[in-house]
Amino acid sequence: MGNNPAFEQAARDLGNVLAKNTWRLVYGAGDIGLMGAVANGAQAAGAATFGVMPEHLMQTEVGKRDLDRFIITDDMHSRKKLMFINSDAVVLLPGGAGSLDEFFEVLTWAQLGLHSRPIIVANIEGYWQPMLDMVDHVIASGFADASLRSLFCVTQTVDEIEAVLRSALNTASQ
Repeated sequence: MGNNPAFEQAARDLGNVLAKNTWRLVYGAGDIGLMGAVANGAQAAGAATFGVMPEHLMQTEVGKRDLDRFIITDDMHSRKKLMFINSDAVVLLPGGAGSLDEFFEVLTWAQLGLHSRPIIVANIEGYWQPMLDMVDHVIASGFADASLRSLFCVTQTVDEIEAVLRSALNTASQ
């Protein structure tokens, strides 16, 4: 859950927001940590849930099997591909190396023009500020165009996440 209670609260609140808007949660199928908190919040509020977990993580991440849809994959690459194919947007909550991996992969795909789905960095309590500074450093050092920053949106609260998703998903459906 991290060491700041605001992270868990944001995860649960995001689950509630998904349900309120009848959006489906697509995620890594964990029953622990912030992934589990989002899923529990979503389920408690009635949202549809879709989880994807590789076989080798079934014990360490404790697969949440009471989801509407639960798929076990052979490897992490298949997991990420299935999650992405089945999602309409990406929200990056505070997390670790796996969260960074998933963010930079979908960001790179957007940079290459492979998708235009919304990518939202939930900078709860400033958690992602060092990463955002690094992205700015990459741009300032000439390794990426300034347009890289336009490929994702930074929010500070779950209310802001909801507003961005509503705008982006309503625009996409028109």
